[in-house]
Amino acid sequence: MLQLDDSSGLRKVFRIAYAHDVVERRRSGAATINDVALLAGVSPGTVSKALNGRGQLRPETRQRVVAAAQQLGFHVNMLARSLLEGRTYTVGVLTTDSFGRFTIPVMLGAEDALGAGQISVLLCDGRGDRIREQHYVRTLLGRRVDGIIVTGRTTNPRSSLGRDLPVPVVYARARSDDPGDLSLMHDDEQGATLAIQHLLATGRHRIAHITGPERHMAARDRANGTLAALAAAGESLVLDRPLWGEWSERWGREGTAILLRSGKEFNGIFCGSDQIARGVADALREAGRRVPEEVGIVGVDNWEVMVEGCRPPLTTIDLNLSELGHAAATKLLRAIEGHPLEQGVQLMPCRLVTRHSTEMAPPL
Repeated sequence: MLQLDDSSGLRKVFRIAYAHDVVERRRSGAATINDVALLAGVSPGTVSKALNGRGQLRPETRQRVVAAAQQLGFHVNMLARSLLEGRTYTVGVLTTDSFGRFTIPVMLGAEDALGAGQISVLLCDGRGDRIREQHYVRTLLGRRVDGIIVTGRTTNPRSSLGRDLPVPVVYARARSDDPGDLSLMHDDEQGATLAIQHLLATGRHRIAHITGPERHMAARDRANGTLAALAAAGESLVLDRPLWGEWSERWGREGTAILLRSGKEFNGIFCGSDQIARGVADALREAGRRVPEEVGIVGVDNWEVMVEGCRPPLTTIDLNLSELGHAAATKLLRAIEGHPLEQGVQLMPCRLVTRHSTEMAPPL
């Protein structure tokens, strides 16, 4: 008979042998949290903390528990967990972006953060309809979601869902009109500054700005960042004003025609979106102006279908939407766990992604 109290080595041998037996016995059955604890060499409480993303555990301990759970095919009983903790482990995402152009990257980032806590996401498309949106809010609350993320297609201020809801709400790429709400936004002025500084650094000092509708806050912010960056460098905008239009390739071509007809010299164009930039590139090529040899182009969005389809491939400002979604979900999780939710608008930085459309201009 083994005297386990006399030797830690014997205890380890016994645990490994018994754990191997558990693995064999559980191959055709449902493993329990005690089985995972035995195989990982920890307590059932430590297993719970490791798999639920809670507690202060060493990374190697958490990794060992996860490996043991995977080996045994153990899955957390979400129903029991929900009843025990009074949570459903679901989060609602409410959007006005029917096309998913902005919502999908935000959701992917949010799911990366929420997945660590084994939280599911319920997506609702309000389509910009206030009544439809309120219906979805009631539906999500009826399903007892733990929190809500609000996102959308534009960055213009939108109506708050209200602060009397029983769950925390975070706005991601959606700006609540209530300063008491937390709204996470990409910093469009900072992104425009990056674009202008890059064009200047590549030898372009006669820069035009072709952008979207002036009624859109994103277009206004990008224009403000453009003007400020040029002023800081002692330069001015070609035509002395932005060319306002629509978020489309068609407008990019039309805006370029206006610029060419003006007779003003230019060797750089900062476009308010990648769609506009692709239209600009097409119009310049048709007019016999070479990109990037004669004109450098920068867009905004880092939309793969546009930047890679552009001729040449487009330098652009990435809005870091996945990172924004991850940050929003992380803050929502903290609020769900009882921490006070921050207030106001928080701006997150953009980044420059360089491609062929802004290769260094030859010396004049």
